[in-house]
Amino acid sequence: EEQDTIQKSSVMLDLHSSRMPFSSTWKYGILALAVLFLLVALTILTCQVCQLQKCNRTRKKKRCHSRGWVRMKAVNGIWGKKMPPLLHDAAKQSNEDIKASTLMPGRSQEPSSFSEIPQGRAMDRLTICTSSDLGLLPRSRGTLKFSLLYCRERCELLLTGLEAWGLPSRECAESAVRVRLLRHIPSHIPGLQCMVQEWKSRVVKNCCRPAFGDHFVFSLQDAEVEKSTLKLEVQRFDKYSRNAVLGEVRVTLSELKASQSLVLCKELQKTTKDVVGEVLVSLKCLPISQRIEVGLLKAKTTSPRSTAENNVYARIDVSCRRHREKHQKSRPRAHTPLIIFNETFLFHMPEPPAWDCTVLVSIYEVDSDSRHLIGQATLGKRRASEAADHWGLMIKSIQQPVAKWHPLLI
Repeated sequence: EEQDTIQKSSVMLDLHSSRMPFSSTWKYGILALAVLFLLVALTILTCQVCQLQKCNRTRKKKRCHSRGWVRMKAVNGIWGKKMPPLLHDAAKQSNEDIKASTLMPGRSQEPSSFSEIPQGRAMDRLTICTSSDLGLLPRSRGTLKFSLLYCRERCELLLTGLEAWGLPSRECAESAVRVRLLRHIPSHIPGLQCMVQEWKSRVVKNCCRPAFGDHFVFSLQDAEVEKSTLKLEVQRFDKYSRNAVLGEVRVTLSELKASQSLVLCKELQKTTKDVVGEVLVSLKCLPISQRIEVGLLKAKTTSPRSTAENNVYARIDVSCRRHREKHQKSRPRAHTPLIIFNETFLFHMPEPPAWDCTVLVSIYEVDSDSRHLIGQATLGKRRASEAADHWGLMIKSIQQPVAKWHPLLI
């Protein structure tokens, strides 16, 4: 028995001694692997910290452009475009007037009309401010500064020196200015306008006093200046690609003096829509099937660039109780002054007592590379008087179409 016990103990010692090198190898291997992972993690962390610091330095450099750089860019043109020599000199002198008006805000007063502007040399300039840069009125939407020059020899209107300040702090992350040149058209429709040209400035990010540095040139004849209006809208952009208009400034060009640079700084006003045409829409109430039939019959537009080569189409959107139905589109038509659609669209609606809905008719022009909004008409119970009357007639005339003309707004 003693020999058996001795043999067993010797066998156990042999097994233990044979396992010892194998266990040590695994332990050292795991330890080396852990050290390797630690080194990789530290390397990745160091790279991320360096990249974050580099992004912060780049963001600080691009946060606000200096005035000198922006004005130099405005004078030399955007995207490699050069100004004519006359406009180049006018823009340079307008920037000097902007600097002078900032230093002497107390001497800047707004006359009641352009007719009160004193006449002098051929290239006289005048600064007109409606509010001081240092103190804005309570609940102000902000102030927009710009300069105008009409060159009669070239039949061109130059817009430069776009700069805004006093914008709401929470709404100044990304801002831009949309410029529209409108022309009055005599018609039976009150306030009918024609959009001649439309431009949009570059987007300025992370700046509550953006200087856009763009210049715009509009082709205008002397006879057209008398009926034209310049509309500038300051827009805000968010990360969802939605824009909201903060306010607008309108300038009537009827008494704008030729070859006279005029620097204006005006407070932003509440934005208003302009009538650019009309559309004939029919509505039909179908309470049994809980549907509404929208008939798009005709549309009249005033766009000067309307040619038969370009096509237009209409988009119908219906929303009820904050629920929007899937929109529907019409077939493309040639862009003529009178567009014939003659199409009907069916939309599902809730129970008749809850018919508090809105119908939006949008007409777009399509060219080779993009689309342009011509105008929109809104119908519904809570809309303007004419749209509300049309909606009430539809509710009263069950299963009978009711047609009516509505203005196209933009």
